[in-house]
Amino acid sequence: MDSLEKRLKDRGVKPTAVRLLILKKMLSGKEAFCLRSLEDALDTVDKSTLSRTITLFHEKLLIHSIDDGSGTMKFSVCSSDCMCSLGDLHVHFNCRKCEQTFCLESISIPSVQLPKGFLLENVNFVLKGLCDSCSKFAT
Repeated sequence: MDSLEKRLKDRGVKPTAVRLLILKKMLSGKEAFCLRSLEDALDTVDKSTLSRTITLFHEKLLIHSIDDGSGTMKFSVCSSDCMCSLGDLHVHFNCRKCEQTFCLESISIPSVQLPKGFLLENVNFVLKGLCDSCSKFAT
């Protein structure tokens, strides 16, 4: 079985041709993506189909969302063993020059001691600066 097809089936998603095409595109870059970038890259796919597929993939834990402060929600494909629990959360990096957002999966979100009675449900940890490519041209 094709690895993309298996990845969808493992998350309970029926592997249609359009879903396989969308997932393949999502996996093609190292940076996070937004709906607009998918629309531009997959201009033959209907916008509502892209939006519904992102929603489905998010619900089935194939992708996670990133609020990087840019005003546009970004998404990134989860690893095969990710269940999007608090233990799976990681740091993200937003480049102020190229405006791309990257998952830094090797950097876990630091533990925070909350006051008694507080219940943590989600964490958004975004570092900002210059990515590797953009920092080469910084003076």
